[in-house]
Order: sequence, then C-alpha cells, then structure tokens
Amino acid sequence: MGFAARLELPGIRVDWRTRGILHPGPAVDAAEFAAAGHSLFDGTFTWPLMVVRRSALAHNVAALAAFADRHGLALAPHGKTSMSPELFQAQLDAGAWGITAATAAQVVVLRSLGVPRVLLASEILDAGALRWLAGELDGFEFLCFADSVEGVRALDEAAGETPFRVLVELGHAGGRTGCRGRERLMEVVEAVQAARGVELAGVACYEGTQPDAGGVRAFLRELAAAAEAVAPHVEGRMVVSAGGSAWFDLVAEELAPLARPGGPGALVLLRSGAYIAHDEGFYRERTPYNRLPEGGLRPALEVWAQVISVPEPGLALVGMGKRDVPYDLDLPFPRAVRRGDRREPLDGVTVTRVQDQHTYVTGEGLRPGDLVAFGISHPCTAFDKWRVLPVVDDDDVVIDLITTCF
Repeated sequence: MGFAARLELPGIRVDWRTRGILHPGPAVDAAEFAAAGHSLFDGTFTWPLMVVRRSALAHNVAALAAFADRHGLALAPHGKTSMSPELFQAQLDAGAWGITAATAAQVVVLRSLGVPRVLLASEILDAGALRWLAGELDGFEFLCFADSVEGVRALDEAAGETPFRVLVELGHAGGRTGCRGRERLMEVVEAVQAARGVELAGVACYEGTQPDAGGVRAFLRELAAAAEAVAPHVEGRMVVSAGGSAWFDLVAEELAPLARPGGPGALVLLRSGAYIAHDEGFYRERTPYNRLPEGGLRPALEVWAQVISVPEPGLALVGMGKRDVPYDLDLPFPRAVRRGDRREPLDGVTVTRVQDQHTYVTGEGLRPGDLVAFGISHPCTAFDKWRVLPVVDDDDVVIDLITTCF
C-alpha cells in the first residue's frame, strides 16, 4: 500500500550548536560523525543527552507495519510524534501509505520532504495555509478533516482547479473535535456535496478520548455505521480513518470489516504514531500489545544525565530538566547507573520533581559523577525537545544521527 518514496532528507551538520555533542571544532556531516564509531561514553558527548536505540526502533516500525498488513489496514503514522525525516523514511520504507500531520505547518514540512501522501487529522481554516495548499494539490495526495460548515466553506473559498478531499470527522460529547452525532455529520456531508471546491473522501474519528474499552468500541461502531451511510455519496474508494497508539487493536476489530469483500471496500487508515518510540510509562501501560497474544513494542528513547550533587542523605540532584525530558504525563524513570565501564540496574530510586535544569531523585546509592539512564513517558513530548539525536546500537556505539523538524 505504501510508496517506495525517497525523501529529500535535510543534511545534518554537527558543530558547537548541536546540543549534547561536544564538538567545538569545524562542522562535520552526520555520515562522517557516525563513521567514527563513537561510544556514548568516550568523551564525545555531554549530559544530558537523549538517544534513540536502533534495535527497539526497528522492531517497533516492523511490528506496526506487520499488524496493519495482517488486518488489512493501511498505516498513516502520525508524524507529530517525532517530526523526524529519517523516521518518516523508515516508516515509508516499511510500507506506510503516507504520513499524518496535526497542523498546517507540519504539512509544509512533509510536503517539502517529498512525502507523497499526507493526511491532516484536523480541520483547517487558516486562509494563508489554504491558499498554499490549493497550489500544491496537483500530484500531491492530500486529505484533511472537516467537522463544520464553516470549515467546508473555508476550503471551498480557497480551492483552485483541484478540489480539497475531506474526511468528515465524527466526535463525541466531552471529546475533542468532530461532529457531535450522525445528524450533525450528515449536515457537514451535505455542505461538502454542495461545495464546488471540496470533494467527499470518507469519514474519520479519534477514539482516544473515550474513557474505556467499552466506550472506544461503541464509538468505533458509530463511525462504521456513519461510513456505511456516507459511502453512497463518495466517488471512488472511501477512506475511513481512526487510531491512536492505545486502541489500535479495537480499531482493527471494528473497522477492518469495512475493507473486506462484502463491505464498502474502504481504505481503512490507521494513524498511530507514538508506537515508533513507545515509552516506559503511559504507553507501556496502555499499549494494545498488553491485550494481544502476539508481539510487543520496546522503548526506544533513553536519556542519560549526570548526578551533579548529593546534598543530603537520600537526595540526588541530576543535571536534567524540563527542556530535556517529557514531564506532562509521568516523570522520568531511573533505569540504570553507569560507573566506570559498567551499566548496573538502578532500583529503589524515584524521580520526584523536574525543574528547568534539575531533576530531584530520592533514594540511596547515587554519588556525584554517576551517569544515570532514564526511561521516559510520552514520546510525543520528548522528540520536540531535541533537534539532533544520536542513534545507538546495543553496545552504546553511535551509528547514525536523526533530526527533528518542529
């Protein structure tokens, strides 16, 4: 289902501006830097430093690609998680249909990289962005959401010769965006049909704001019923889209029948994004692989930081702060300590507070100068804190660099 697209990857230059890499001399490109085979611990890097573990990353990319293929789904991974051109390339190479965006600015990034298919999982009313998009639609497959007559009108007014293709979004009371109920959804469908510059492509939802599995399943069934109602109004193959990283198993159960013979023959697009890095908190607890009999995901992000003070018994201050790690869902998890050339498990210590530049760790055994490896919770607020991330093998040797474009 995917493209064998080769993206226009930005060149990476390592110099004094590259956070976490101790390189005050002349700039070098990523390939030259990676070819040197630096260990994380040979003095080339400074702390804190977020790294990407290649084995976990490759495993996760393959796992979701296989899951989508097994269930007859197409995968449009949400790019907002990493906004990394190199990771987009890996996802497309693994068969992704395209990449999902959250904002018009992210669409600009994806289009500039040469991503051939983009789904904007949002309504767009920005007149300037719409004018730009209208000029890009020839040879560029672009879908966006609509959940209001005003949104349809904005698309119609900005459209050029090629119409905007939209998925009318279904929402639910207390949720995020989306039409509240079938009646409202059909009003927006009618507005699309009446618009010269807008074409109906299908329906979509985001199920992650439902409180539990029962709510998710009922909401997905409501979307499936809406898809059946909308199908006669769609020219060509209908698109149905859903799926964060917490309930993609239920998305497959409830929506995959729409793609099978005897159904409307829809292209069912799964938009999961956080899976690529997984984590050791929020998604570890909520991954569908806790319910599925096969497979699993691995945490791919790790932050190394140094103990800079042990001012009193049972308290260590680590040189890592809010600019370095996510803290919106859970605080970081101390996983290991490195002393000399040895990495040892770290038990009995807990992060209690994260400030701008300091992290408070309670427990015994840490000393000034110790290097601590932390797991994170919520990859979507981890990647955005770093512009360049080293990719390491399982021996902690840097084998590549990736960039982010936030």
